[in-house]
Amino acid sequence: MKFANRVQGGGSPVLDQWGMDSEYGVLEKVLIGPMDQYHWQTGNAMSRRSMRLGRQFDQAVARTQYQEMLDAYRSAGVETHILEADHNLPYQLYARDSSVMTPWGPIVTQMYSPWRRGEWKAVLEFYQTQDIPIYDIITAGTLEGGDFMVLEPGVILCGYTGERTSEEGLAQVKAWVEAEGWEFKSYKFDPYFLHLDVKLAMLAPKLAAACIQALEQEFVDWLRGRGIELIDISYRAMLELGCNVVALGNDRVLLPYENMELKEKCAAHGLTVIDPDINMFTSGGGGVHCMCQPLKRQPG
Repeated sequence: MKFANRVQGGGSPVLDQWGMDSEYGVLEKVLIGPMDQYHWQTGNAMSRRSMRLGRQFDQAVARTQYQEMLDAYRSAGVETHILEADHNLPYQLYARDSSVMTPWGPIVTQMYSPWRRGEWKAVLEFYQTQDIPIYDIITAGTLEGGDFMVLEPGVILCGYTGERTSEEGLAQVKAWVEAEGWEFKSYKFDPYFLHLDVKLAMLAPKLAAACIQALEQEFVDWLRGRGIELIDISYRAMLELGCNVVALGNDRVLLPYENMELKEKCAAHGLTVIDPDINMFTSGGGGVHCMCQPLKRQPG
């Protein structure tokens, strides 16, 4: 069976019913990870910080918050799909990482952490069941979706640390994207920050939230050179995943209830905020952006 929808040398077909060409087009369909087996792991700096501060994971509270998040998507008119749970995978909840969506279909990725390496199976089966053509599968090194952004039409941005996304995985997807005639921008940063979506998120056309203090000036200049206005988020807010948010399109943003700093700044920019309480998950190292993989956005 041929998995790849990708055409060698470029010219791959753009999907009609699935896909996205930006991080802010109106979100129509989304894939969410299951929370059945979720519990905090010590493999990321955010969850270790929560444990050091004496925070406790509560499964019952987490289940209520998870439902609140699903209700928020549905109230915003988003068709919601949930991955089949595998009880061997404690971080399968974070569906952002096991695949990424492009205009030409999803790319199934390769995970870095040992307890996440089996996540490809459920996501591959989901795409096959839904008859969603898979663009391709990462086979070189690692690449995780929290580092990958369809920044705006014609431009894909990918962060890498050498761990969760490696230089080999980055180079493989870079070659694919450039063959399609799109610009590919890479940005290297320290593994402490887990993924690029901890420090940056598109909110609307030419508008992003960013912790400028945690970004290299050259990268900040590149973003601004593209005409992207940056809403600056404090370093402390970033540690609570203050940039890990989802643009719903039509000037709407999904963000955690406790994210007061960005909530106020979004309102000042005329954005509508939808804010479910998900602190059981942000304390474990992933926010609303980490938990979702867009399946279909309207053209940006």
